[in-house]
Amino acid sequence: MSSVVSDEIPAAPLVSDSRTMRRAVRDLSQGLRTSELWLHLGWQDIKQRYRRSVLGPLWITVATGVTAVAMGLLYGELFGMDIKVFLPYVALGFIFWNFIQSSILEGSAVFSANEGLIKQLPAPVSVHVYRVVWRQLIIFAHNIVIIAIIFAIFPPPLNWTVLLVIPAIGLFVLNAIWVSIVFGILSTRFRDIGQLLTTVVQLVFFMTPIIWSTQSLTSATGEESSRLKIVELNPMFHYLEITRGPLLGESVQFYHWAIVIGCTVVGWVLAMLVMRNYRARVAYWV
Repeated sequence: MSSVVSDEIPAAPLVSDSRTMRRAVRDLSQGLRTSELWLHLGWQDIKQRYRRSVLGPLWITVATGVTAVAMGLLYGELFGMDIKVFLPYVALGFIFWNFIQSSILEGSAVFSANEGLIKQLPAPVSVHVYRVVWRQLIIFAHNIVIIAIIFAIFPPPLNWTVLLVIPAIGLFVLNAIWVSIVFGILSTRFRDIGQLLTTVVQLVFFMTPIIWSTQSLTSATGEESSRLKIVELNPMFHYLEITRGPLLGESVQFYHWAIVIGCTVVGWVLAMLVMRNYRARVAYWV
């Protein structure tokens, strides 16, 4: 009798494959293959946000442009900077910072904000991450209009290094993905993380040369080197340098790229570990 029962009931697997790196990689690849879904959802997010407004998504461009110009004129006057140089500097800083800030804050809420869709739609969790990143790219594309207008008024000394902005934006996208995965999953389990990130991001904004430049730190004698070293401890400074520098016709030193690439690699290792261990629990935590 015991032999018959053992033949009919298969033995339980010793190790579940729900927490393996293979399943994590499969989730990311399957999410990419369902691009029609997250491309549509990301565009619908933009349309829903500005539904029944006259300008529609152009409000993204107007809001960013007005803020960048106002801050550029104000702080340019305070620091005694040349507006022709400082205004493009501030505008580019705002545009790329908005991409970073939104990727962190919206990425941390990516799963909790899509609770109903996660529970009803049997799709990889990475679909929601790609949706957030795609939405940020749409917003960034709207803000390119601001860059074109400012460059038409104050043309920078562009050269071949402007092409480096393409791999820089690629690194931004890769970082936005791992940030959304890590903070999105952790914030789903610990809801206080989202509130903490909001405070930290606001603090980092003022610590990053966006509405002020590193040139203002070198005006004082004796302490300029130590001040610059403190600024370089901020990773966001290097992220802005590899994108803003080429568009301003400046040569970006290699160590900026090395730091950003290093942060990207470390971030993706952390993201894969989080995906491996906690991906299957997202549906229960939301």
